[in-house]
Amino acid sequence: MSHQSPAPSNRPQPKPSAPPQQPKITRAGALWVSLIIGFLTLIVLLIFIAQNTGSVPFTFLGWHWNMALGVAILVAAVIGGLLTAMVGTVRIYQLRREAKKLTARR
Repeated sequence: MSHQSPAPSNRPQPKPSAPPQQPKITRAGALWVSLIIGFLTLIVLLIFIAQNTGSVPFTFLGWHWNMALGVAILVAAVIGGLLTAMVGTVRIYQLRREAKKLTARR
């Protein structure tokens, strides 16, 4: 019994195919998705406000007033978002200033 290894074939071996390329995300595409998400969020907020139109009393630092519950929650969310954006803006300004200092030292 002789054990022979298979003879090498002269046929070219098929090359593995490259994986299909994924489409690149562009700024325009990201903007389009952001706009769609923003409009869907706006629609949900409008539905929320329309369903919560009952007037409720509010008291803050001695002031007393009545406002629709949906509008009050929306105003609170907008004020919270603005405060977050202001704090984020200050932090970005600090980081940019620090980066300019580090660049100037080099």
